Amino acid sequence: MQKTKKSVAKRFKLSAKGKLMRRTPGFRHLLGSKSTKSKRRASRDKQVAEGHAEPLKRCLPYGL
Repeated sequence: MQKTKKSVAKRFKLSAKGKLMRRTPGFRHLLGSKSTKSKRRASRDKQVAEGHAEPLKRCLPYGL
């Protein structure tokens, strides 16, 4: 039986078209010093680069 790598499942999600999405790091505290523009852009999920996405997808055999 294949098992889902839980550390990967907590940090990434699959989009409807199968792309791996991630959160922007560094936006959980000390937000007063960050600009509104950077905070707004950080709220959107980012796509994981192709080279990094393949091994991570293997850790999620059944999707999310």
